[in-house]
Amino acid sequence: MAGDRKVRKVPSSLSLICASLRHRSISFCPFDKCSLSQLVRLDCVRLIVVTRRALLLTPFALAGLYALWIRKERPLPDAAADGAGPSVALVLFSDNGERVGIRQVKQLVKSDADWQRELTAEEFLAARKGGTERAYTGQYWNTHKPGLYRCVCCGNALFRSAEKFDSDTGWPSFWAPAAPENIETRPDNSLAEPRVEVLCKKCEAHLGHVFNDGPAPTGLRYCLNSVALRLVA
Repeated sequence: MAGDRKVRKVPSSLSLICASLRHRSISFCPFDKCSLSQLVRLDCVRLIVVTRRALLLTPFALAGLYALWIRKERPLPDAAADGAGPSVALVLFSDNGERVGIRQVKQLVKSDADWQRELTAEEFLAARKGGTERAYTGQYWNTHKPGLYRCVCCGNALFRSAEKFDSDTGWPSFWAPAAPENIETRPDNSLAEPRVEVLCKKCEAHLGHVFNDGPAPTGLRYCLNSVALRLVA
């Protein structure tokens, strides 16, 4: 009968919360004697503490990510050092662009696997596989800093800022190399329009192409990939 029916006690929200905390072995379950509003305030305090810790750690985390993102530049090889290839004559330059003299050195020859270990992916694709970086994205297309541009693969002196000019093409452009002996050219028929490829004389790295639309006194425009070069001063 209705008078004999036992009334079941509905657990309060506070009891359910505390039971859940005890079931999960949460360390602060002894607070089940606190009111619900007190528990809410305690959780807010914990949230504030965690948030403050996150804010304090964020700069260090970002600094670590930045350090991983920025690749430390590897030292350039000595252009005068012998490789394992045939002998070639190179004009040696100091880093300030002064001509030192001519020397016979052996070309630098390495496997693709060796180059991949030494170069970045962008350097490898451009210098060793004949790729072309997108216009207006390279490091040196709009650089006016004085210095000498060396080969990123072997350190050979290639171009100087004195012969650099604004070509409005989005690639670093020069009207002459530092020394004609330090580069070589060959026909490039990979596209419908024939072009002339420019390579490093010591390691045969692909640098770019040369065109007959440059300024005086040569009328040439050496249009190069920034990733194939390293500016030193």
